[in-house]
Amino acid sequence: MKTSTLRTVDRVFGVPSCALLTLHRRMFGRRPEGPVRRILFVKLAEQGSTVLAETAICDAIARVGRDNVFFLVFTENRFILDVMGLVPGDHVVTLDASSLPVVVRSTLQALRRLRALHIDTAIDLEFFARSSAILAYMSGATRRVGLHAYEGAGPWRGDLLTHRLNYNPYIHTGDLFHLFVAALDQPPDQFPAYPAKPPVAYERTSGPRPAAPADLTAVEGMLREWTGSATAPPIVLLNANCGDLVPLRRWAEDRYIELARRLLDAREDLRIVFTGRPDEAPGAERLARAVASPRCVSLAGRTTLGQLLALYSLSQVLVTNDSGPAHFATLTPIDVVTLFGPETPALFAARTPRNHVLWAGLACSPCVSAFNNRLSDCRDNLCMQRIPVDDVLAETLAALARRLR
Repeated sequence: MKTSTLRTVDRVFGVPSCALLTLHRRMFGRRPEGPVRRILFVKLAEQGSTVLAETAICDAIARVGRDNVFFLVFTENRFILDVMGLVPGDHVVTLDASSLPVVVRSTLQALRRLRALHIDTAIDLEFFARSSAILAYMSGATRRVGLHAYEGAGPWRGDLLTHRLNYNPYIHTGDLFHLFVAALDQPPDQFPAYPAKPPVAYERTSGPRPAAPADLTAVEGMLREWTGSATAPPIVLLNANCGDLVPLRRWAEDRYIELARRLLDAREDLRIVFTGRPDEAPGAERLARAVASPRCVSLAGRTTLGQLLALYSLSQVLVTNDSGPAHFATLTPIDVVTLFGPETPALFAARTPRNHVLWAGLACSPCVSAFNNRLSDCRDNLCMQRIPVDDVLAETLAALARRLR
């Protein structure tokens, strides 16, 4: 289903469901009992935020052991968990959201499985999605952590949580997820007061993941066929997001074309590859043709997700807007130049020295947040338009020079 459809379903069916389940909780709900033994994370969508939850997942593993940590996610997003390798593969429970009847059937199956696992703790990592709060409640967990819409600070989703955190827009998302797990040490009745402090310094718990040998071999074959050389040349990847789910985040297509041409002019040994999902392939092909160079090609839709990560491992720099690729690319050795506009890097930038952020910082930016369900009335993304090609070119060439020296 489309993101807009999922939002409509979440609102139309979620509000009455949250109301009924809130009534059920107040009449029959159980208080948390005993120690934390089995933890379920609920993060259905947004691959980038799943990467930002790495420290939180590691905190849970340190608390209860890897064999007692589970994750609930949409089927299309589980691959990032497989790449991260923190949660055992058979502990990832998936929901198929391809259509409304399928998601209903898939949800019932997932809930049966979760209840059979005797989950006692659920951590809802979504920003005010009603479906995730409902799933956390119906999982059978008596201890449930997540965001609560105090005084209208976000979409209402009932009173289904035991540890009800107030959303703080001054805490980076990775730190916020860490605090979700740490909240388990606090008495439920004290929230929204929360005496813990965010981490002073965020540290990645692990380095880049090695690409699967089969994926590396496949991508190396593609590059040899294209370049005619057994040695991979320097490669800059451009993720133009031709089908971006949040159109305000787009950097103009003509700027990607200009950037590609100027990069090729700057280095005669350089190759440019446009990347993207299968539905973005026509747009990416159009951009590659517009560059009009044999040293520029589109591989959008022509790689599996594993092969895409292998391509990242074989390339030097990725240029992308604030989106999933900006985050899961940080699981590989590639440098990333990330263009921020309607959202703020203070909350969502990947925290790694290999991530180089460009943000105009206009007075109207950010306009998309957890408070407005990531929707905005803006129809003129000046925040992205004010990021000039000159700045992106300079940042990309600087990163490339560091990698090749």
